[in-house]
Amino acid sequence: MPSRTALPRVCIALGFADPRKLLSHAKREVEAGETFLEFRLDYLETPRQGLAVIKEFLAANPDVFLLATCRRHQNHGRFNGSIDEQLAILDAAVDAGAIAIDIEIETAESAKEKVAALRSKVTVIISYHNYDGTPAVEPVLRRMTKIPADGYKLVTTARKPSDNAKVLDLAKGAKVPLILLAMSEVGFPTRVLTPAYGCLFTYASPQAAEGTATGQINARTLRSLYRFDKFTKSAKVFGVVADPVRQSISPPVHNRAFQSKRLDAIYLPFLVAPTQLKDFFHFAETMPIAGFSVTIPHKQKIIRYLDIIDPLAKRIGAVNTVWRKGGKWRGANTDAAAVVKPLAKHVRLAKSKVLVAGNGGAARGAAFALMDAGAKVTIVGRNPDRARALAKACGGESLLREQLTKDTRFDAVVHATPLGMYPKVDDCFFDGIIPADVVFDMVYNPLETALIGRAKSEKKAVVPGLEMFMEQAVGQFEIWTGESAPRAAMEKAALEALAAKRL
Repeated sequence: MPSRTALPRVCIALGFADPRKLLSHAKREVEAGETFLEFRLDYLETPRQGLAVIKEFLAANPDVFLLATCRRHQNHGRFNGSIDEQLAILDAAVDAGAIAIDIEIETAESAKEKVAALRSKVTVIISYHNYDGTPAVEPVLRRMTKIPADGYKLVTTARKPSDNAKVLDLAKGAKVPLILLAMSEVGFPTRVLTPAYGCLFTYASPQAAEGTATGQINARTLRSLYRFDKFTKSAKVFGVVADPVRQSISPPVHNRAFQSKRLDAIYLPFLVAPTQLKDFFHFAETMPIAGFSVTIPHKQKIIRYLDIIDPLAKRIGAVNTVWRKGGKWRGANTDAAAVVKPLAKHVRLAKSKVLVAGNGGAARGAAFALMDAGAKVTIVGRNPDRARALAKACGGESLLREQLTKDTRFDAVVHATPLGMYPKVDDCFFDGIIPADVVFDMVYNPLETALIGRAKSEKKAVVPGLEMFMEQAVGQFEIWTGESAPRAAMEKAALEALAAKRL
């Protein structure tokens, strides 16, 4: 029987309606090397069916830490019985071999003596869940700690970036054993960071099934991609600010780079809605965050929140790289150089004619960089007014999409819109002829976009988006760290991440 005094750092949450499925997934997790599992008995059609599963499982795996939970539906669980029935099931789970039980605060407050009796023979975690948002957490913790327990689990729902700050601040100053999480994709950073700040453990989803809460990822990803048990409390925190952010391959690329250079740093995805940039900076200053990448749709709007902007980025009007130095937020644009360098391998840019398709932040970076390299730039976009405005700003020309005919020719085309990006992989900006013999597509997921595929079939030279992605990522890493970037490791991580997304 494992000791109840020191729990592993990650708990796999298993919630299934079928007891045999619960058992099979538990066995699979143990085979993968996991040693701490939560059985959500309330997910079973009859929670007491889980008692036999616990006995059978622990008979074969006596060294596994097993946490039993039977949450009532009044507290967002699935158990429809009374508090007495709930506690009786948890008591039976302890007799079956569970080393810990989770009791929600509402139950604990109504049955203090019974909870105390259970605690005399098993680890008791008192839990609070808020599925609506993240209130002030200190009063909630004061309420919880009135009930003696071995750990206090406080779970909220992050609606905005600063909700993470509330949770993480509580972790930093904790004087009692805590498990802290903010659910939702916005709250994902708390799942990675709270163990480094002293919390008992974090939760993960099973390898071959969905988790029991939004924002959960599997333990393998927590360990291999985010190295959540390797970085320290003083690690520098970086990330990517985007909406959507789930498809980004920046976390695997930069985390691999930090690992390759043995840096105490972590890179996280930050989901930030267009209206939440100001709130994100509140979160970033509270953390504090050392720097971050900026992508769709924030590259232009981010500028208003920065103290110092690189002259090129200011002229472009778009920033993709932010870092903090001397207490000030600084911004730069590594996209610009990342366009010129790969394209120059195929085209002598001075006096060349280049068509830039797009009118957002990425297109701006390309247009200004190409103009600086001596190219004659023409802008075409889905929004004619914005295309004309960009052409005027960079000193180029603009065209309407319908003006692209078989007689319109350029030395190169740079595609800078999201069209063709996963999951809408069949989309393509050019319905008809591609008006150049060199085609540069900024989209890198998938590796071969519909545009690149068409260009190859027409025997055109191509520059896949991954080349640009790598160049801008290398530039970011070197700005943030002052060290040369481990290009080979970063490119390998990028290819692995893209391959995984295609599975």
